[in-house]
Amino acid sequence: MKRAFVVLLALVFVFLSHMQSFAGEPMKELKVTVDKVIRILKDPALKKPDKKELRKRLLRDAISERFDFEEMAKRALARHWRKRTPEERKEFVRLFRGLLERTYLRRIEQYRDERIIYKDERIDPPYALVKTVVITSQSAEIPIEYRMIKEGNDWKVYDVTIEGVSLVNNYRRQFNRIIRSSSYEELVRRLKRKVG
Repeated sequence: MKRAFVVLLALVFVFLSHMQSFAGEPMKELKVTVDKVIRILKDPALKKPDKKELRKRLLRDAISERFDFEEMAKRALARHWRKRTPEERKEFVRLFRGLLERTYLRRIEQYRDERIIYKDERIDPPYALVKTVVITSQSAEIPIEYRMIKEGNDWKVYDVTIEGVSLVNNYRRQFNRIIRSSSYEELVRRLKRKVG
């Protein structure tokens, strides 16, 4: 009886230590990336006109460490993803990533000392939700949620919700509308025009 209790106690400790290994990881990892991006944006040496391309590359690299563009692309394409060949999928991920970088890097570069407050995280392995609030220079509060997935030892972002609007769902609606009214090939043509 005593041995069974010790085994049960050991299992409880193993379970709790396993759960603690998940606790806080998504938020910490996201914060590391956000802090890195802010350091790049604030670096006076990188604000010089001749450093513009280097700055963009450093921002892309920092964001790429935390975002899973393939998962985002797959979710944005939704049911149409299954119909695509491996080559089409690879091309779509490249185009979708290019679209996101082109659209959101410009916005990120408009950073003006906004503050980021990390509010909450919910972990249901292998998924997590990290809630943040951005406080603008005009004291407006913008809620941003990051949906993350555990991949190996890292937590990766696969969707961002800004003021209740999911980035992936927004693109999914747009892409589905284009595919249904025209074709997948037309969607690719439009993405190529936007991405360049």
